[in-house]
Amino acid sequence: MQNNWVDFKTVRAAVTMEMVLGHYGINGLGKKGDELSGRCPLHEGKGKNTLHVNLTKNVFNCFSCKVRGNVLDFVAAMEKCSLRDAGLKLQEWFAISSAAPTVSTKEKPESRGVEESPPVNKPLSFQLAGIDHEHEYLKARGITPETARTFGVGYFKGKGSMNGRIVIPIHNERGELVAYAGRAIDDSEPRYKLPAGFHKSLELFNLHRVTEPEVILVEGFFDCMKVHQAGFAAVALMGCSLSEAQEQLLAAKCERVIVMLDGDEPGQEAAAECLTRLGRRMWAGWPSWFRKTGSGCTHILFIGWRHSSILRAFGGRVIAQPTGK
Repeated sequence: MQNNWVDFKTVRAAVTMEMVLGHYGINGLGKKGDELSGRCPLHEGKGKNTLHVNLTKNVFNCFSCKVRGNVLDFVAAMEKCSLRDAGLKLQEWFAISSAAPTVSTKEKPESRGVEESPPVNKPLSFQLAGIDHEHEYLKARGITPETARTFGVGYFKGKGSMNGRIVIPIHNERGELVAYAGRAIDDSEPRYKLPAGFHKSLELFNLHRVTEPEVILVEGFFDCMKVHQAGFAAVALMGCSLSEAQEQLLAAKCERVIVMLDGDEPGQEAAAECLTRLGRRMWAGWPSWFRKTGSGCTHILFIGWRHSSILRAFGGRVIAQPTGK
C-alpha cells in the first residue's frame, strides 16, 4: 500500500533548493555568495532577477509575484498543489523514507465497500463586494481600518446569508479563497456563521500570509488579527482544537510555534495538547506566566520583540522540542 504520510521536517532537512531547481532544470541562475538570482519560473515574468534563493537558509523569494517560502512552498507553487502533495512529490523524487508514527489507539474493524474521498474545501468562484472596513464593530474590537483591509474583513450589507454581519475571508495555504465566516454584531445567534459543507479543520486562518519561520498560534479570527496588527506572524485554529490536517500544515510551513490559546479552562487544556503534539515535530512553547494567570491572548502586545525573543520577553520556556534539536 502506498505510504501517504509526510514528515515535513525530514523533507525540509533532506531536500535543498538547489536539488529542487535541478529537478525542474532551472540551471541558469546567477550566483553571488550563498545567493542565487534570476528569472522566476513561477510566473514566467520578464524581470531578469526577480527570483532570489538563499542557499544557507534554504528559502526563496520572488519580488515580482510575491511567492516565497521553503522547498515545499516552491513545489506547491510549481505544481499548483497543496503543501502535503508537494511533500509527497519530494519524498518520491528524492527517495526520502517517511514512516507514519505509531499511535496507540483501539483497533478499528476494516471498513468495507467503496473508500470515501477525503473532504476538501473548494475555492470560491466569487468575492463579496461592498464591504465596510471601518465599521464601528471593528473599532470596538481594536481592529484598525488598515488591518481590516489587509484581511478583507468588514461589515456586509448585501444579499445572502452573511447580510448584516462582519464577514471574514478564509483562505487555504495557497491563498485561494475557500469560505467566508460571518460574525454577528449584536447578541443574535449563531455568533459565527460558516457555509454548509465547509471543513474548518482543513485550514489555518491566515497561514497563507505567514513568511517567517516562527508563528503564534491562537484560537480566533480577531486574536489573529490583533497579533498581526502588533507586528507578528499569527495563525488561528478557528476554535480550540488542533486537527491532524492543521498540525501537518503548521509543520510544513513553520519551524517554531508559540501556543497562546484563550486563558479559560478549555483553552488551557487545548494548549497543553497542542504543545504535546506539535512538540514531536517542531519547536513549541508558551509563556510560563500565561498558564499561571490565565491571561487571554487578546490582551498581549508583542511590541518590539521577534522570533524566540517573544517567549523570553514574557518569561517563557520551551515545553517541547523535537528529538535531536
